[in-house]
Amino acid sequence: MGTDGVVVTGLGATTPLGGDVPSSWEALIAGRSGVRTIEAAWAADSPVRIAGQLAVEPADVLDRVQARRLDRCEQVALIAAREAWADAGAPDVEPDRLAVVIGTGTGGALTMLHQDDVLEAHGARRVSPHTVPMLMANGPAAWVSIELGARAGAHTPVSACASGAEAIAYGLDLIRLGRADVVVAGGAEACLHPLPLAGFAQARAHSSRNDPPEEASRPFDAGRDGFVISEGAAVVVLERADFAGARAARAHAVLAGAGVTADAHHITAGHPEGQVRAMRAALAAAHASYGIAAGDVGLVSAHATSTPKGDLVEAESVVEAIGAHPMVTATKSATGHMFGAAGAFGAIAAILAIREGLIPATRNLDALDPDVRLDVVGGAARRTRVDAALANAFGFGGHNAALVFGRAS
Repeated sequence: MGTDGVVVTGLGATTPLGGDVPSSWEALIAGRSGVRTIEAAWAADSPVRIAGQLAVEPADVLDRVQARRLDRCEQVALIAAREAWADAGAPDVEPDRLAVVIGTGTGGALTMLHQDDVLEAHGARRVSPHTVPMLMANGPAAWVSIELGARAGAHTPVSACASGAEAIAYGLDLIRLGRADVVVAGGAEACLHPLPLAGFAQARAHSSRNDPPEEASRPFDAGRDGFVISEGAAVVVLERADFAGARAARAHAVLAGAGVTADAHHITAGHPEGQVRAMRAALAAAHASYGIAAGDVGLVSAHATSTPKGDLVEAESVVEAIGAHPMVTATKSATGHMFGAAGAFGAIAAILAIREGLIPATRNLDALDPDVRLDVVGGAARRTRVDAALANAFGFGGHNAALVFGRAS
């Protein structure tokens, strides 16, 4: 291990598969889906009538008074962060050495949309005084930092679907730059609403398969036709390796390297060059710190949203950056696309695959796209040892983030 070692000591999540990491992981390994029909009345007239909806409602977990003052995106961030913090053993760290980085794609968009409805229907005096703290994109990071007393920084990457993974990369930088000993990092998203669903449908990015809902998200499958919108949060606790060692903390994995790039190409279409550069940068950092090379990567937790073009671009990029040898899993086949939280949950899946020796299967992989030259795990979960894994996350705007994890000693 190099002198700049960083380990993952805590995991937290609330997803369409479960209200915490153990239940989400168990459902993922069992091959269950969190995508279901939207029962709200507004969905009846929507071209999209399915979504990855939370398995456990935040209101069932949070204090009732606090929950009323939080946007749903802030609620899920707090829930995931609390679990991750407890899982890490609530590290005894000086506030000035503790930082928070929680990314999001849209932040408190539900509050924005709802309060605009209130304004138009009832006037300014009926708008909630909590509107601005609830809608601001930095709200999730701010609330987590307040709860934990984190004073080394509270940061919010807003990089579309790469936000959660980019937050973890930022956390790695904070520790390696000496600005923090412990960082709580991840992503949160909660924006199931007619407007984004209509927008994605009009852009033909969302799957048109409303029935049965659990078969709509099918990464790398020849019949894929778009992603499925979803909500959730995923958070990890990162620690300087010697800090964690001094308190005898359990390490789930090491965070060996990260790469963050921009395509500067197109607002929605990803470019393979940017993805390749992100993966190669992450591998270069992992090799410098832990000696992990491309040939050591046994698993790729793919971004793989289930769009016809996007999955193919990523498949080609993985082969160019790493080779065709790694196994590949695509968690969005089970969860749907959690946008700002997706990269962080994909990272947790990679971490648990290393720790447990289990590769989650990609759901709905009935016929692998013949242009995908990768070993995409389908059918049932695969039991095998993985010593190093790479997790990808790519977002509209040309944002690319790649994370490399290794086995903790």
